[in-house]
Amino acid sequence: MSLILSRRMMLLSAGATLAGCDRLARNETFRETLFSAENFHKWAQRSIMARDALAQEFRPDQISPFFRPNGTANPNTPEYKALWRSGFADWRLQVHGLVDRPLSLSLAQIRTLPHREQITRHDCVEGWSAIGKWRGVRLKTILDAARMKDGARYIVFHCADDMGGGRGYYESIDLTDAFHPQTILAFALNDQPLRVANGAPLRLRVERQLGYKQAKYLMQIEAVASLERIGKGKGGYWEDHAGYDWYAGI
Repeated sequence: MSLILSRRMMLLSAGATLAGCDRLARNETFRETLFSAENFHKWAQRSIMARDALAQEFRPDQISPFFRPNGTANPNTPEYKALWRSGFADWRLQVHGLVDRPLSLSLAQIRTLPHREQITRHDCVEGWSAIGKWRGVRLKTILDAARMKDGARYIVFHCADDMGGGRGYYESIDLTDAFHPQTILAFALNDQPLRVANGAPLRLRVERQLGYKQAKYLMQIEAVASLERIGKGKGGYWEDHAGYDWYAGI
């Protein structure tokens, strides 16, 4: 397993690295760009650590006794209720956009694909955390099957939870995170099918980012060249409506 660095260690390493860059350090534009929270976290993860460095994984005895729901605990729309009543037998994950082979996958089909299990910590932007065991299919497996076009740069997740005004929740990541070995579409938590409160039937786990990036109640995955036409153009619901960072690296 790749060496796991804490955020504090990354900051110290970054400081040492930047100390010698006097010319750039005196450039105000460079400083403002680099040391914005979002750009700094992205720079630290992508430059100091290997791009495929793993988030810390834990032992089974470290799993939290209760995995607290975050954000929406139940979409509670007529469409979602109908899917839930059928045990999600009628649910389909649509994969479209800049792909050569659009997909429509049932939950049963997804469960038959090669899967990964990982025990990781969920860190919420509100300050709490919980450790859970996730089982799911690597996002890479789905994207490879869909055969992404060369122009694809981002993966957008469209969800069933209604955020009001006819707006569903949405999030996005770039291809580096999309193809990371721990980025999975999870259908089980702690050896049980996902509960509604935790995102049934399928949710994203992108383990090196904060909780609001872990989109729940997945309905569609879209490959796009730009985030400009997604919501208000910042790449995610909370990014558009509350000023959250698009890159929420930890």
